[in-house]
Amino acid sequence: MNIIFDEGNTRTKVAWFDSGKLVESRVLNAEYNELEKLLNEFPVQRAIVSSVVGDDLYNALKEMASFPVFQLSHNLRLPYKIAYTTPETLGLDRIALAAAAASLHSGKNCLVIDAGTCITYDLITENSVYLGGAISPGFQMRFKAVNHFTAKLPLVSEEDYEDLIGASTSSSIASGVVTGIKEEVRGTIQRYEERFPQLITIITGGDAGLFDALLKNSIFAAPEFLLRGLNNILDYHAEML
Repeated sequence: MNIIFDEGNTRTKVAWFDSGKLVESRVLNAEYNELEKLLNEFPVQRAIVSSVVGDDLYNALKEMASFPVFQLSHNLRLPYKIAYTTPETLGLDRIALAAAAASLHSGKNCLVIDAGTCITYDLITENSVYLGGAISPGFQMRFKAVNHFTAKLPLVSEEDYEDLIGASTSSSIASGVVTGIKEEVRGTIQRYEERFPQLITIITGGDAGLFDALLKNSIFAAPEFLLRGLNNILDYHAEML
């Protein structure tokens, strides 16, 4: 059994996988005082940590655990080849999402779109080669930019969206951001489909639901898609030892 830790800026997720199946997942507090208890809840054989805030969680786990603990980086054995020219700058979330796509859709060209703070696009080829993609501002980042870099325009959200033609300043801003992002995503998928035949598009992240009515031919991944990617990396690394 594997235990997976995904530490972000605001919360840490933990999950247990047994033979590739998600057993349980939850959110931890920030003080790590639950760690020892968590490590003993199931018969864990190995762990992996993905953290954007530092090495504290990884170091704490290594001190407590009686089994191997791995830290995610581009240097870890991965179920795909990285062709990115600056792998040392590649985000850990992008590494994990690519692993999930490469494992769950092996032999297919996959475009993974993560709709979060930023919208990231990542392409994994049918030969399991990660080529890279794009990074674009997400919904909230665009709304805040409109408000911050102007003197009078208000801060709004996607909830202010009414129609393509905004009938007020708030709904006009919402229309500009929402329509702009949707057309960006639609156009990006189309461009990738022109270059990569039989492309599978996977959409995940906190804002993925906003594209549900727009992208009917896409696969909307479960919230634990990134955790599955981390588990796939851990399984692959263990198999290669």
